[in-house]
Amino acid sequence: MFKRKKGLFSILLLAFMAVFMLAACGDKDKTTGGKDKDVLQTIKDNDKIVFGVKNDSNLFGLKNPSTGDIEGFDIDIAKEIAKSILGDASKVEFKEVTSKTRIPMLQNGDIDAIIATMTISVERKKEVDFSDVYFQAGQSLLVKKGSKIKSIDDIDNSTKVIAVKGSTSAQNIREKAPKAQVLEFENYAEAFTALKAGKGDTLTTDDAILYGMADQDNNYELVGGQFTDEPYGIAAKKGNTKLVEAINKALTEMKDSGRYDEIHKKWIKKD
Repeated sequence: MFKRKKGLFSILLLAFMAVFMLAACGDKDKTTGGKDKDVLQTIKDNDKIVFGVKNDSNLFGLKNPSTGDIEGFDIDIAKEIAKSILGDASKVEFKEVTSKTRIPMLQNGDIDAIIATMTISVERKKEVDFSDVYFQAGQSLLVKKGSKIKSIDDIDNSTKVIAVKGSTSAQNIREKAPKAQVLEFENYAEAFTALKAGKGDTLTTDDAILYGMADQDNNYELVGGQFTDEPYGIAAKKGNTKLVEAINKALTEMKDSGRYDEIHKKWIKKD
């Protein structure tokens, strides 16, 4: 009788452990946002790819107030990637990200990939996997026309430099101009508004983004040229090799077909 009870207890214990392990595995998939899944296959199963994009970066990702659509260089590139992977450029969803929120949203599984003027860096490669470079930018300065600031050499301890939180630009300006007073804002719209309100003397970020701001208001201009190298990449969660390969394939197809040049000429004001 005792042996029978002991045997029954062992069976129940094993069954409980099996259920617990299955539940734990299920939770792991959920909390990692698909880290242990083939994300590319999930995209194909869902028949949709979700990109994190900027909503406030003119020429790259900007919400059109008339239509509510997000438009720009990054958006058109994302649509072409959707066309390559899913056969239809419309099978794409866009979620707004900022420089600060984009990696957390990717890690949480809220988005499948990031295409949001994101510079490839050694530090970021520790957190995400990047595609090939899809746009070559460089950090510069935006000032009101007539400003005494003509280059980064003119920045001193009295200069207030505006930057965006979570961006490589904020880090770079502290290295290149350590005496500067750096004021950080949540996004580019807030940063540009602050510059126009006189809260800072200059705004710094990638020249591609600054050209978009200057395009919005011709009272402002870029000065000093590029003082950093900022190659943009499309980011996926660590280990999503198949997705990165599919994105790189799409980028190659775009460049070989001439479609990339068409999109570039449509949005970027400078070669």
